[in-house]
Amino acid sequence: MSNREQLVMDALKTVIEPELHQDIVTLKMVRDLTVEDSTAKFTIVLTTPACPLKDVFVERCNAAVIGTVEGISNLKINWDAKVPTDARIQGQFSAPMKSIIAVGSGKGGVGKSTVSVNLAVALAEAGAKVGLIDADILNPNAPQMMGLATGRPKVVNDKMQPILAYGVEIISTGFLTTPDKPMIMRGPMLHSAIRQFFTDVNWSKLDYMIVDLPPGTGDAPLSLAQQFPLAGAIVVTQPQGVATSDALRSIAMFEQLKVPIIGLIENMSGDFFGSGGGEQLAEDRNVTFLGRVPMQADVREGGDYGRPIVAHNPSSPAGQAFAHIAQQAAARTSVLMMQSANVIPINIIN
Repeated sequence: MSNREQLVMDALKTVIEPELHQDIVTLKMVRDLTVEDSTAKFTIVLTTPACPLKDVFVERCNAAVIGTVEGISNLKINWDAKVPTDARIQGQFSAPMKSIIAVGSGKGGVGKSTVSVNLAVALAEAGAKVGLIDADILNPNAPQMMGLATGRPKVVNDKMQPILAYGVEIISTGFLTTPDKPMIMRGPMLHSAIRQFFTDVNWSKLDYMIVDLPPGTGDAPLSLAQQFPLAGAIVVTQPQGVATSDALRSIAMFEQLKVPIIGLIENMSGDFFGSGGGEQLAEDRNVTFLGRVPMQADVREGGDYGRPIVAHNPSSPAGQAFAHIAQQAAARTSVLMMQSANVIPINIIN
């Protein structure tokens, strides 16, 4: 490294990653630094493709270098991302995924599956590799919401192939039965079905596996939390008191099971159900409030007709809300992973 490059690198040591609270050089987020004439070029490697802090990094890097390092008047920053890997996934079962995120709710009807689908699509659109397991085994909705009401997974070498939609790999019991045929299972069968979705499906190498849980605190969320290493859980609620009281039970369940709470989402926010109940619950329980999704007719229509609003109407208030929530959830997951002793040592990023 030349003397000028070293001076730029030293200046970048003053740039603090806002969530990990260390400088970006120590975190090895700065790569491939070169200086040509008055321009310093380098890559910042983020811990998620959906990072909401790019503008912050640009501003802070410019402030740290320009006017500080003699002869440098311009920065050219490229971007890359490497999602941290949960070591427990490789240790407990063989599955090509870096982190598992559960999406739960204390009660039905709050739009948990809608949130799961739009969260998965938003992360995929941001550049992440995403899988979606519809773990509501008895009442699967993800296929319809993703426009996949027909079709069955192929089987290759004794493993099911996930079905791809909107850049997301999906598996669900909805692919394995017809809508008029009830799924009737006891607890042990549910456990087995959920585990097979992880181990008997030919997943690609995924950054995030989103697991859409059934509502409540029953067999499925307990099985998932006990059998699989979760990076964390997202809890969905409506604003009104009856919903937030049930969401509180869901938060308490995950806390009791030692599953970190990534955050809480207030869905269907607006005049009909009111607003603010989810944010107040998050404040009361000292968990991160990821954002609120306004009540909007085309969110419901998108679910009915397989058109997630974050893909089909991204400029709408709800579409923008889901994109923002996906960024916040990804950033929060990265922080939890990096704070955990379970993350694979990669000098933050390799």
